[in-house]
Amino acid sequence: MAYTATTPAYPRLLTKLDALRATFARAFDALIEARSRRNEIERLQKMSDTQLARLGLTRDGIVQHVFRDHLGL
Repeated sequence: MAYTATTPAYPRLLTKLDALRATFARAFDALIEARSRRNEIERLQKMSDTQLARLGLTRDGIVQHVFRDHLGL
């Protein structure tokens, strides 16, 4: 007696394509977040020391401030 597969072969391909799509989505999200942080650093660097002081920042602390959620500060 012969058996035939009734499941098409492409579900594995679809699974791989979904994984690839998810990888690209994560990479794109990381790119957007990095650009946003870079823009925030540039914005703060353009401020005067007096303006930074009003925000409770020093020029040396700008990067730490922008990345505080990643640095655990």
